[in-house]
Amino acid sequence: MGMKGKGCIFCKALKEKKDKKNLILYRGEHSFVILNKFPYNHGHLMIAPIRHLAKIEDLNNKEKSEIFDLLQRSVVILKKELKAQGFNAGINAGRIAGAGVLGHVHLHLVPRWEGDTNFMPMLGKTKVISEDLKKTFKKLKKFKGK
Repeated sequence: MGMKGKGCIFCKALKEKKDKKNLILYRGEHSFVILNKFPYNHGHLMIAPIRHLAKIEDLNNKEKSEIFDLLQRSVVILKKELKAQGFNAGINAGRIAGAGVLGHVHLHLVPRWEGDTNFMPMLGKTKVISEDLKKTFKKLKKFKGK
């Protein structure tokens, strides 16, 4: 998810309350889950605090706990619904670390499958995603907090 215009794209999406349009899969008490509009693989999602925070160290205990809980629950759902065989999870903290959205800390969860790497990013500077975001959203949205 890149930056568009002024302001935080996460905060704008949360405020807009158009979850389907903004690909917000789940809103918790302290954090939320959103599909990445520019995914590495289909099912690539992000988990972020609702509060606008730039630094990992500023997360409070409730936010940390809920983010990790949502990470675990997301892994279970992605295994069940998309048959994911593995995962990459991580936080790009700061511009130097590759953060595409500065100012609002978030965790990436990328589902993986054996043989899912391909040559397209290296040769064509493009990615091949095997499923449309709307289809993935519909599959994953049905799990509302389970």
